[in-house]
Amino acid sequence: MLPRCAVSVCHVLMLVLCLSAAEDFDWTKNDHSSFYYGTFPAGFSWGAGSSAYQTEGAWDKDGKGLSIWDVFSHKKGKIQLNETGDSSCEGYYKVKDDVSLMKELKLNHYRFSISWPRLVPTGIKSEHINEKGIQHYEQLIDHLLENNITPIVTLYHWDLPQVLQEKYGGWQNISMVNHFNEFANLCFERFGNRVKHWITFNNPWSVAVEGYETGEHAPGLKLRGTGAYRAAHHIIKAHAKVWHTYDTQWRAKQKGLVGISLSGDWGEPVDISNQKDIEAAERYVQFYLGWFATPIFHGDYPQVMKDFIGRKSVQQGLGASRLPAFSPQEKSYIKGTCDFLGVGHFTTRYITQKTNPSGRSSSSYFSDRDLAELVDPRWPDPGSEWLYSVPWGFRRLLNFVKTQYGNPMVYVTENGVSEKMLCTELCDDWRIQYYKDYINEMLKAIKDGVNVKGYTAWSLLDKFEWDEGYSERFGLYYVDFRNKNKPRYPKASVQFYKRIISSNGFPNQREVENWRRKAVETCSSSNQLLAADPLTSHMEMVTEIVVPTVCTLSILLSAIFLMFLLRRRN
Repeated sequence: MLPRCAVSVCHVLMLVLCLSAAEDFDWTKNDHSSFYYGTFPAGFSWGAGSSAYQTEGAWDKDGKGLSIWDVFSHKKGKIQLNETGDSSCEGYYKVKDDVSLMKELKLNHYRFSISWPRLVPTGIKSEHINEKGIQHYEQLIDHLLENNITPIVTLYHWDLPQVLQEKYGGWQNISMVNHFNEFANLCFERFGNRVKHWITFNNPWSVAVEGYETGEHAPGLKLRGTGAYRAAHHIIKAHAKVWHTYDTQWRAKQKGLVGISLSGDWGEPVDISNQKDIEAAERYVQFYLGWFATPIFHGDYPQVMKDFIGRKSVQQGLGASRLPAFSPQEKSYIKGTCDFLGVGHFTTRYITQKTNPSGRSSSSYFSDRDLAELVDPRWPDPGSEWLYSVPWGFRRLLNFVKTQYGNPMVYVTENGVSEKMLCTELCDDWRIQYYKDYINEMLKAIKDGVNVKGYTAWSLLDKFEWDEGYSERFGLYYVDFRNKNKPRYPKASVQFYKRIISSNGFPNQREVENWRRKAVETCSSSNQLLAADPLTSHMEMVTEIVVPTVCTLSILLSAIFLMFLLRRRN
């Protein structure tokens, strides 16, 4: 055993190394190298993902309680076309079918989330545990393991029990820390003998900013300049508490890992020779990914967040910063609470300096950053208005994670692209291109020394896309939402991704081009079959809309003709 002073010296040395590593990222070097043919390390894990509210449906079945998304989506005008996740993909009833799709894809892992209100209807464990909810997830986990698919389980993918929102104000209230810890402890107790990879929160940035700042997401609050920071503060504390609970009570017997999934767009300086642009780009990433990652790896918020929000708070005449502070004890408690870092990434922005006004009425998370986001009009944008395909940004982000946080174990927990189409389209050539390019940039990052252990395609199925409803489709599998049975159909990207998995990468140019050609050929015949399959539902819809319209027109024309005859007689 080392003497205590030696341990302290080692700890200080490690801290110095971590802090110096945080300065190593080279903002002026952006390597847009050509496609790299090669394979991933042995044991690399390939998967796909989903979340409970987006896919399960069964929103009020078998004892499930209300979530904030059940309530939010039922409010008129909150979701495009007033759609809801009430039935979604009916995944609650299609466990075996969906696991069969995963097996066909040859997935190594499947990432899904557990619905808190399905297990604990009020969110308060001491009040009631819903055993039917427990049974559902046991069935899913067991079926995955029977098919040699590793479950990676997210504890919070945005569906807070509505009772906790109404009673306490949700993530604005510190009491969520203990309630969430009790829920997580229940999951460890019931599922931890089979689940070895736990994710506490998925993309807490969206929970905080879109839930409590802009109000675009549930619970729909617009607490500008304060709500997002307070929610994030409590989420970080909740994450740390759950990690410590697992570490002290379950790790020795279950031997699992607990991490968090943080989403981050990459921010690239508009002018890499302009120091102001470089600082603005770093600010963009620190206010996004660093907001959560820096406390978890280093114990406190990024210094640039503390400086900018603190200064603007003073200018607004406030007595304290709008960014809450961690106590010394909290910093020590939070630091190091991450066995692996989940990284969700979709797109990139160019960033430049822009000074925003500091008046109290104009305070917001976005204005606190003093920057402007730009896009290159040449970037492909096949789907969501925010999602441009910029593969090189992925490699940049992964290298940033490596240098900032001491090269942690990384699992890519979300990466994929959507489409906006009114008609059925299984030949998703743009998705094949996106996956090909982004996965290749991840391979280059691994060559750079980034410790990436697995990749999760987002998503397995088309599903409910939050405030966009069903207007955007991220799935490898097409879901026919008009059909009450919600049948699934493979898109061309299924065949392409399957080939990447089987080859564990990209063997050579000729073979990869052949994969693409075969995938498109397969989808062309599938498209014809799919076009015929929903014909009945189209006919029913046509009958419901057109026939009454024709009848109404006939009556109107008859009435006009009768009036014409009467007038002629007069």
